[in-house]
Amino acid sequence: MSVLNFLTKTATTAVLSNDEQRSIATSIRTLEERLEHYFPENTIKRKLQFGSSTRGTILPRIVDEQSDIDFMVVFSDATFTPATYLSRLRSFVEKRYSASNIYQSHPTIVLELNHIKFDLVPATEGFLYGLQIPGKDGTWIGTNPNDFNEKLERKNVKHNHQIKPAIRLLKIWNARHDFPFESYRLEQQICSMYFANSANLKDILFTIFEDLRTGLFSPKWINNHLTQARLRIAKIRDLEARGLTGLAEIEARRLLRMR
Repeated sequence: MSVLNFLTKTATTAVLSNDEQRSIATSIRTLEERLEHYFPENTIKRKLQFGSSTRGTILPRIVDEQSDIDFMVVFSDATFTPATYLSRLRSFVEKRYSASNIYQSHPTIVLELNHIKFDLVPATEGFLYGLQIPGKDGTWIGTNPNDFNEKLERKNVKHNHQIKPAIRLLKIWNARHDFPFESYRLEQQICSMYFANSANLKDILFTIFEDLRTGLFSPKWINNHLTQARLRIAKIRDLEARGLTGLAEIEARRLLRMR
């Protein structure tokens, strides 16, 4: 198998199965119903799913243990602090999901079920400031979940629908190297890259690894993982140039830590 075929097959299979999708859809419907029954009428303005599960870049939990569904609960009354709404959501999940694993991962409430994990995000909305969600400093910050989705979709279409598969491959690498990059920031960085000379999924993936940037004060282990990935890619290219496709595929599997 060539490196390109291996990467294409891996990216294609690193998606939610039909059973997983049906199970998640059922859990979302149940969550919405329980929210409506728990909170007084008109307390909640609207509810929406967002994040990687709406962009087609989410990985199954068997591949990425941190994979989750981002779910926003927009409250009608916008007069309180983020801490107040986080507390309300925590009380809700503790009451209606008492047998599940529940914890706060600021600025969200995490609800972990057997098959999926929900990140519940409280929000408020107003005519002047739009949607607001809690920031890490405990204040409100503006957001528009659909903006990035549309940007990524345009990028994906422009590059023959290979950007999203490449993101899934990067997320596999990220998950199997102790998550050196935060998932959303990783997607944003990839979406801002240029792929002028990248003709296929392999080219795009290798370009991403070459252009990926760590922070100025990133720990040494993160930079080491990225350096090792680049060295392995150089080895893959050398093996392919010499016609050693089988050995090149083995190195590609090692890159993603795939058997």
